[in-house]
Formats: sequence, structure tokens, C-alpha cells
Amino acid sequence: MTALSGAKILVTGPTGQVALPLTLSLAAKNDVWGVARFTDAAARERLETAGVTCVGADLATTDFAELPTDFDYVLNLAVAKGGDADWDRDLAANGESIALLMARTTPKAFLHCSSTAVYQHVGPTHPLVETDPLGDNHRMMFPTYSLAKISAEVVARAAARDHGVPTTIARLNVPYGDNGGWPGWHLEFMKAGHPITLHPQRPNLFNPIHEDDIFATVPRLLDAASVPATIVNWGGEPASIEEWCGLMGELTGLVPTFEETPNTIGSVFVDLTKMHDIVGGTEVGWRDGIRRMVEARHPELLHG
Repeated sequence: MTALSGAKILVTGPTGQVALPLTLSLAAKNDVWGVARFTDAAARERLETAGVTCVGADLATTDFAELPTDFDYVLNLAVAKGGDADWDRDLAANGESIALLMARTTPKAFLHCSSTAVYQHVGPTHPLVETDPLGDNHRMMFPTYSLAKISAEVVARAAARDHGVPTTIARLNVPYGDNGGWPGWHLEFMKAGHPITLHPQRPNLFNPIHEDDIFATVPRLLDAASVPATIVNWGGEPASIEEWCGLMGELTGLVPTFEETPNTIGSVFVDLTKMHDIVGGTEVGWRDGIRRMVEARHPELLHG
């Protein structure tokens, strides 16, 4: 499929940075439900105004009994990365919830949004492939994140086999766009005059992917779902923190300042051969995407 239309779709975590614009986009042509705690009343109202059926639930404790069972597709975009390192809660919300959700809904296809945070850090010279070693590369910033994401993948793989649900596990790199993202935070740091942390092993290379390309590839990732689960990297053309901050400086006149420390996330640079074979390439180059993000979030900063 090249688009989703006329389907009944469940999205977990629909108020998140990636999930909110995606859910709003899907709601235009589909019967979309969202499940989350909805602590942000304004975000819930925005979703409901767009026609999304919102179900309040805590993914760490719910059994999803309040949900119908006739969804065509489930997009699991929720994430728990509590700064208080509550391992029981984060493992339940990220991992256990997948097994319970898949058993409840048994959709035509299940997309689990994982993260390239699951990989062992190796630096910017080796593009990571889906079979490379996994590791705890985000512990210095989010203590439970990498291991909870690895655990969630294991649960998704097992549940897909147990329930016969075609599943894609997509390891998302650096999502960004009008709704923000990591480069958006860097723009805020630059605006406030705060330094941006960099790993000393330079360049700090990633594969940022614009929200437009996320929207475009979701239907194809669902098409690629299988039993056993399809596992694929999900990102765009490579760019470094140094490069995208430099571009934002050119666009705004703000001067990025960097502070080197090993206690930050180092390069997570991935090989996208499998993704390109499955869903094709991305359309939004990082330079154009960053410019659009600045225009959307801080147009007053742009020159001319």
C-alpha cells in the first residue's frame, strides 16, 4: 500500500513527538483510536477534534480490556523512559504491554517502533546493520531506555509468533520535523546560549529522518510485516550534530557552542540497505528538513 485509507487503526502514545502528527495525519482518512495516559489535556483535545477516539490508560498497568478487538493495524509508538530509573515500570510499559496488546487486538499487521538506541556503540566509522551487537548505549542519559527497548523487541518477536500477527520492528534513528525532535532541542539550546554536549569521538553521526518521511514509510513498513517479525533500521541520510547545528547557525545567526564529554550519546550511524529494499528511500534531505523545522518553530530567528 502507498497510503492508509478506510482502516481502523490503534496508535499507542499518540501525544508523543512522532506519534502526534502521525496520528492527526492518519485520522483524516481512517478510524483512528489512541491509547495513552493523556496527562496533556490540550493534546487530547487536539486529537479528539481531529476525530481520534482517545482511551485513557497507563501502559504499565492496563490489560487493554477497554479496547475493541477489530483493529486492522496497531502502531505501537508509546515509550517510557523515566528519569527516575523505575525499571519495573519501564519494562512493563515498554515490554509487557506489547504482549497484552497483541493478544487483545490480533491485527492484520503490527508496527513496533523501536530505536537504534538498542545497538552497542561503535562510533561513526561503522554503519550498524540489523544483525550487529546490541548494547546499553543510552544509559548515561536515559538509564532504562536501551535495555527496555531491547526487551520490548524480544516481547514483540515472541508475541508475533505466539499469536501469528505479522509484525515489523522498526529501529528509529533521529526523528524530527515541525513537531520538534533532537535537532529542535539543539535549536532551543542555541537560542538560550547553552552548550550542546558532544561525544569526543567525532563526528557525532546519525541518520535523522523527517516526519514527512516517517508518514510516507509507515504503510510500507506495515506491508513488510511478517512472522517471524521483520526487523529493519528506520532513518534518513546521515548527518552529524555538528553539521545540523552549523546549518541552524547559518540560518539564524546563532552560534552553536559545544562541550565535549564521554557522558553523552555517541554516534549511532546505521546502514539503511534493508530499509531501502523494503520501503524505498527518503525524500526530505536533512538540510531542507532542518530549514523547514526552524521555519515552523522559530520563524523569527531566520535571516531575511
